[in-house]
Amino acid sequence: MPRSVNAVASRKRRKKIMKMARGYFGARSKVYTVAKNAVEKGLVYAYRDRKAKKRAFRRLWIARINAGVRQHGLSYSRFMHLLSQSDIQLNRKVLADLAMNNPDTFKSIVDSVKK
Repeated sequence: MPRSVNAVASRKRRKKIMKMARGYFGARSKVYTVAKNAVEKGLVYAYRDRKAKKRAFRRLWIARINAGVRQHGLSYSRFMHLLSQSDIQLNRKVLADLAMNNPDTFKSIVDSVKK
């Protein structure tokens, strides 16, 4: 009895990889084996960098808050400690946005924490 090959499923599998590799340069978008490697590597980078993006934004927010707070004579760590003590529930993203775009509001928060 001849060997049965599920051509429909294997073609679908290859087609899925080739669709994901669309837009890649040269053989990476044309040759299945090369495209498969490129797509797998791309998915690894995508997974890794979703985590790295969160770290990068947190670092940015901290730098912005620190810069804003130092204008008012505090350090970042001292400010965050005073924030938690005075039970102000603002996250770093909001604080960084206030420090950049609404310095008056940010100053009022710093002043309320200082007292």
